[in-house]
Amino acid sequence: MGILARTEIFRTFAKKTKIMKSSISEQARFDTRLPKELKLYMERAAYLGGYRNLTDFILRTAQEKAKEIIDEKEQVIASERDSEIFFEAVTNPAPPSETLKAAAEDYKSFISESE
Repeated sequence: MGILARTEIFRTFAKKTKIMKSSISEQARFDTRLPKELKLYMERAAYLGGYRNLTDFILRTAQEKAKEIIDEKEQVIASERDSEIFFEAVTNPAPPSETLKAAAEDYKSFISESE
């Protein structure tokens, strides 16, 4: 996947995130069914963790995990982009600038005078 495709994915994600942030005050319902043992287990964790209730526990822990996953994936995408930029610069370097050429000449003169 090229840089442009990843950039488009990131832009799409950023737009969706912006939409999500703007609608935080709106409420939505999330229903699930789970085994009774699991519910009791999570209620115990919520109680021991100092959460107000099971819903608060589930929302906060799910939000933390979601943030962790998103941050990790965004870092991977950025890291891949950085790798592509680096390897592109190494495999197809820009020609040396006049300043770099002058610095190389100065260095060669300095080394030859030292010998």
